[in-house]
Amino acid sequence: MTVSSLQAPPHPLSDLLPKEVGVRQAADGHTELEVDRGQLFEVLRTLKESPATSCNLLLDVCAVDYPEREARFDVVYHLTGLESGQRFRVKVAVPEADPVLPTAYGIWKAADWFEREAYDLMGIRFDGHPNLRRILTHDAFQGHALRKDYDPGQRWMLTEAETMAPSWAKEALEDEDQFETQVLNLGPQHPATHGTLRTIVRLDGEVITKAECEIGYLHRCFEKMSETHGWNQVIPYTDRLNYCSSHINGAGFALAVERMLGVEAPPRAQAVHVILSELSRIMDHAVCLGALLVDVGALTNFWYFFQTREEIYTLIEKCSGGRLTLSYARIGGLAHDVPADFEERVRYLLGHIPKFIDDVETLITTNKIFRDRTEGVGAISAEEAIAWGWTGPCLRACGVPYDVRKARPYHGYDQYTFEVPVASSGDCYARYLVRIEEMRQSLRIVEQALKSLPKGPVITDNHHVALPPKQKVFTEMEALIWHFKLIYEGIKVPAGDAYSCVEGANGELGYYIVADGSGRPYRVKVRPPCFAIFQAFPHMLEGHLVADFIAIQSSLNIIAGELDR
Repeated sequence: MTVSSLQAPPHPLSDLLPKEVGVRQAADGHTELEVDRGQLFEVLRTLKESPATSCNLLLDVCAVDYPEREARFDVVYHLTGLESGQRFRVKVAVPEADPVLPTAYGIWKAADWFEREAYDLMGIRFDGHPNLRRILTHDAFQGHALRKDYDPGQRWMLTEAETMAPSWAKEALEDEDQFETQVLNLGPQHPATHGTLRTIVRLDGEVITKAECEIGYLHRCFEKMSETHGWNQVIPYTDRLNYCSSHINGAGFALAVERMLGVEAPPRAQAVHVILSELSRIMDHAVCLGALLVDVGALTNFWYFFQTREEIYTLIEKCSGGRLTLSYARIGGLAHDVPADFEERVRYLLGHIPKFIDDVETLITTNKIFRDRTEGVGAISAEEAIAWGWTGPCLRACGVPYDVRKARPYHGYDQYTFEVPVASSGDCYARYLVRIEEMRQSLRIVEQALKSLPKGPVITDNHHVALPPKQKVFTEMEALIWHFKLIYEGIKVPAGDAYSCVEGANGELGYYIVADGSGRPYRVKVRPPCFAIFQAFPHMLEGHLVADFIAIQSSLNIIAGELDR
C-alpha cells in the first residue's frame, strides 16, 4: 500500500454538510467546522435541525482579528446540543473590505446581542439582523475597539442626549392622541436595577407594552485589556466580572489556560477551588434572593442572607487577603495555601448556613403575598429559554437540568454526589426555589470536598508555568533561571485556540482563548451568562405591570460587571 492511498475515515458529519466544509476534532472536545460564508446559514441551520447534531443552544458568537491575513477576520460560533452533549465550533473567514455575514437570529434568538457585540467591537455586519447597532459603546463612538489597529488611548464623548432611544419611544412621546401611553425610563440610576442597567418601557396605563434595554455603562473592554497583560495578570480583571462570586471567574480562566498548556492543578488546589467556588455560589444566590425579597417588600430576609454572605467573606478574606476581588487563583493552582484553621472555619459555615436558609424558607416559601407577587410573573418556557441562550438557575427553573458541573465535569466535580435542582414554571417563584435548593446542594458538595481534602502542594511544580519555591531560587542556579525566565518572559501558551467553561453562579461562564505562542493572550472572549439572559428581558416584560418589572429583573440576577465586561 502506498502512502498516497492512505485516507482518513470519513467524518460522521460528512453526509450532512456540504463537501467544501472542513471538519476536524479539536483538542478541547469541540468538533470544529471551517465554512465558507456563502454556506454559513445552511450549515448553522443543519447543525440545529439535524437529529445527528441537534445543536439547540447557541452559546456565543465572536470575532478574531488577523490583520496580516487577506480574509482579516474569523467569526466564531460555539454551539451545543443539550441532550446529545455534542459541542461544535464553526469558523468563517470574512475580508475587511466586505465584513458581512447572514444573521443567525432566525435560527437562534440568542444571536441577537452576540451579533451586535461583534458588530460594535469588530465591525462585522450581519445581514438581516433586526436591530444591528452598537451595544457596549455609545452611538458617538468611532471605530471598533477590539481590532488590533485600534488605539486604546482614544476617547469618544457622547454629547447628545437620547441617542439610544428606540423609534417607538420617540413616536409615543410625539403622539398627542395617545394620552394614556407614556414612555418611562427605569435606570441606569435606579435603586431597584442593582447596577447600571437602563430599560426604556412603553406603558398603556400601568401595563408594559414594549421595552428595550440599554447596557454598556460599566463596559471596561476587559477583552482588550487582556491582550496587553501576561496570562496570570488577566486574573484580577476576571474578578471584576461577576464580583458577587469572583473566585469562580478566576478559577475558570486559570482552568482554560491550564487545558491549553496541558497542565493540571494539584489535587489539593482543585479541592480548594471547589470549596471556595461553591461557597461563592451560595453567597451569590444569597445576594440575589436577598435583593429580590427586598424588592417585593420582605426586608427581614435580606439581613438573614447578608449575614451568610458576611461569614463567607470572612473565610475568603483569610484565604486570599481580599473580600470582593480575590485574585487567589493562579494558572496551575493557587497563589498560596489556605490558612491552618481553614477546615475548622469551613465546618463552622456548614453548621450555620443551613439555619439561615431554613429561616428564610419558613418565612417566604409559602408566604401568600410573596407567591402572589412571583407566581406566573416573568414566566418563560423551556423552549424559549433555550432559544435565547439561557443557562444556569434561570434555565433550570424552566425544567432543563443542564449544569456544566455534570455535563462537562472539571476540578473533580464528577467525584462528588449532588443533585441538579429544577422547577417547571419558569417564573420568578421557580427561580427563587431553584436558587434556594442550589444553596443546599452547594453545602453538600463543600462537605464532601472538605472530608476528602488532600494534603500536598497547591501549585504545579512545572516551572514553565509556576515560579519555583523562593528558598530554591536563593540556593539553586536552575531555580533562579526559571524564576528569571517566568518573570521576564511570562508563561508561553502554545499557539492555538480553545473554549473552556465552568458553572458560574448565573450559568455557563465560558472563555474562548486564542494564543499565538507569546507571553500574552492574542484574544480572550468571555461568554457571560448574564448577557444571554438579559437580552430576553424586554420580551419577558410585555404584558406585565410596572411593579412586576422589579421582581422579574431581580429574579434574573443580572450583574453589570459580568454583563458589560
